Amino acid sequence: MSHPADERIYDSPTGWVARHIDEYVATDGRKGHRWRGTDTLLLTTRGRKTGKLRRSALIYGKDGDGFVVDGSKGGAPAHPAWYLNLRDDPEVVLQVGPDVFAGRARTVSGPERDRLWERMTEIWPDYDNYQRRTDREIPVVVIEPARVDI
Repeated sequence: MSHPADERIYDSPTGWVARHIDEYVATDGRKGHRWRGTDTLLLTTRGRKTGKLRRSALIYGKDGDGFVVDGSKGGAPAHPAWYLNLRDDPEVVLQVGPDVFAGRARTVSGPERDRLWERMTEIWPDYDNYQRRTDREIPVVVIEPARVDI
């Protein structure tokens, strides 16, 4: 995802998430990367309706070079907006600790989803509870860092 450095990024409208993002950004991830015993990253997507940059804080796991996130939204009946955004435009920006880089997202399925879902529920056991609360299959997304050809 390319964007001018001065383009405004709109953080999650959820108060506690916005505060988490503020602290994360202000400290280059020294505060906020670790949250409730797990690691979090900041995901920036391009809004599918507005075209504006949208930033969320998410728990993540690793799979090789990829970063794994779940679109749980606490088991709500609808997918989170960030997931709908990256589904329409998979070019994203991640901040992991102090590192900010471009990535490309893909939703996984089948055995790959099963394997990564299990990994994510080891990191955050409540994901299983969230899945029980909803009829939708919670999406599992792998975000690969963008490759730069030199």
